[in-house]
Amino acid sequence: MAWRDFKQKVKRQMSDILEIPSDVVLDLPKVVILGNLQVFIENHRGIVEYTSETVRINVSEYVVVVKGENLLLRNILPEEISVDGKITGVFFE
Repeated sequence: MAWRDFKQKVKRQMSDILEIPSDVVLDLPKVVILGNLQVFIENHRGIVEYTSETVRINVSEYVVVVKGENLLLRNILPEEISVDGKITGVFFE
């Protein structure tokens, strides 16, 4: 078992014991999709790519890709990004 896997396992167990949400303890992103109109991503690390068809957002260990038409970054806050437009897909790379 790699050191990173061990740390994640311990953090997950502590989260369960202390009843703290996993996204806080494990530094996981929270992705909320509202229909096909809006995507909220919390706990991000910045924007990798932004076009009207694709938004790539860096999160802890991977990238969240939002595909669609007429995409617009509505909110960019230190902990949350909001993407508006006609959403056709949300993927994890």
